[in-house]
Amino acid sequence: MVPDPAGMVSPPNPSQGRIVFAGFATRHQSGGVHVMTQHVRLLRESGHEAWLWLPDADDRTDWIARDVPMLFGATIPIGADDLLVLPETPTIQGRDPAPGARKVIFNQNHFYTFAAGTPADNFPGWEPAPALWAVSAESRDVLAATLPGLPVSLVPNPVDGDLFAPLQTDRLRVSWFPKKRPREASLLKRLLANDPRLTGVELVELVQVSRAEVAATLGSTAVFIALGHTESFGLPVAEALASGCLVVGYDGGGGHELFEAPGAWSVPDQRPLLIRDRVAELIHDIDDRESLRAANRRWVLDRYTFERTGAALEEALSAARERPGRASVAVHPAAWLDSLGPNFTAYA
Repeated sequence: MVPDPAGMVSPPNPSQGRIVFAGFATRHQSGGVHVMTQHVRLLRESGHEAWLWLPDADDRTDWIARDVPMLFGATIPIGADDLLVLPETPTIQGRDPAPGARKVIFNQNHFYTFAAGTPADNFPGWEPAPALWAVSAESRDVLAATLPGLPVSLVPNPVDGDLFAPLQTDRLRVSWFPKKRPREASLLKRLLANDPRLTGVELVELVQVSRAEVAATLGSTAVFIALGHTESFGLPVAEALASGCLVVGYDGGGGHELFEAPGAWSVPDQRPLLIRDRVAELIHDIDDRESLRAANRRWVLDRYTFERTGAALEEALSAARERPGRASVAVHPAAWLDSLGPNFTAYA
């Protein structure tokens, strides 16, 4: 175990044991790993010793802030009082990353739960069995029904309203992320560009950009197109709402709760013409566009606060610590990424 010097902060109550989040230093920003860093910060602020664990110090990436405390190594010791938090995707039936240790699977996308292979009845076959943390009510309910033998806690995602906020602009802009639906996104871009109703509207695809650049783009966007696919939540939609965007598009399944916002419209899946027509309507025919944008921001920031996430984390942590655990040596789940196949992009 090689601790990062920036993270060497003595917690108020280290006797409680550590909370170690196994993450990945991806080349481009990963929303899932960013959420883990938010959890680490919230837990530290409330007096817990929380860390982000990466397999190799050389993999540290610039988009993870330097003040996020880190551990490095392909393996690390886990104490009897510690809690190991693991991502859902590289979870392989019967391949326990830390036999005997107290574990949680932080499931940020229930559609990826069995990405690493066919489960058995006792999935994942670890000892002791892990608890589950989910990021939306839909995801919690799906996981509880799918894996009734494992306890599930809801830890909702927070939305950073300081970073994601409306900006003054004299342009009309429509933006989207093409990553989850690249083929449909290329078709949609041509549909929008060819529509005379959208002449003069700036069309922006957000591809491999920093979090700050995303915030700057969304803050000056009139309409955000949601191209979610097999989502548990849909953080880009929540951040677009906080930025004052009107939202139209696909909820991705687990993200349907976000489309309860007053200025968000869900479209049936794979209907790009409906998206195009709704975008044109929102650009030209909505008289109360500015009030709807303000209402979207209020709606999301009232519901997805850091305080709510912190309180849910405390409750989930308390429940997880009641489960059995003993000292172990943990293998970082990066050891099993190859089992997902070359085309899997959750951590790309």
